[in-house]
Amino acid sequence: MKQIAKISGIAYLMIFIAGFYANFAVLESLIISNNPSITTTNFINNHSELGNGLLGFALMLAFDVVLVWSLFGLTKSISKNLSYLTSFFRLLHVLFFGVALIKLLQVYQLTNRATSSVGLQQKVEALLIGFDTLWTVGLLFFGVHLIVLGYLALKSTYIPKALGVLLILAAIGYGIDGVAKSLMSNYLDYKSTFEVIVIMPSVIGEFSFTLWLLIKGFKKKPFKIQTI
Repeated sequence: MKQIAKISGIAYLMIFIAGFYANFAVLESLIISNNPSITTTNFINNHSELGNGLLGFALMLAFDVVLVWSLFGLTKSISKNLSYLTSFFRLLHVLFFGVALIKLLQVYQLTNRATSSVGLQQKVEALLIGFDTLWTVGLLFFGVHLIVLGYLALKSTYIPKALGVLLILAAIGYGIDGVAKSLMSNYLDYKSTFEVIVIMPSVIGEFSFTLWLLIKGFKKKPFKIQTI
């Protein structure tokens, strides 16, 4: 079990590093909301940076697949059925984000040594909308995963209950942002507010869980599990 905790902690940490780099350092710096002309030009002029962002997202996706397996191993002693359920919803998130990433790969291919034109801008904009929509749906599934995972933590005798509460709060943040993005036509006007609603609880909850996994995985004392 120490090995599973160690693998899970490392995978979660890599997701944080790769995800924050790809999304905030690369994508957010290149995409200008409601301005496909500048966005397309940024992709053309910073094509290698876009490629690095894609690699970061691909790395994040790979470690997410690892967590589908490792978190099941960590939680199955609490409730095998609920552990299957939380793994299923995380897998749905992985599948949707994987398809979304294909859209971003198409943007990368289209803007390779290209010249910006109205037609290219329209294609890039449509692909980015598809990428964002698929990722949003995937994050809604991810939120459900966190709710079940948080509940498992609350029922556990070896995972701190505070982590369960934090994971559920993070899930609520993902849900609020996903629903708002889907239903609010003026979402961009409040984007920064919703980003805080998502980022703060997710960083606190998921990073706390990551630290706990790493501590449990790397400390010398055996990982004791008590089944209910």
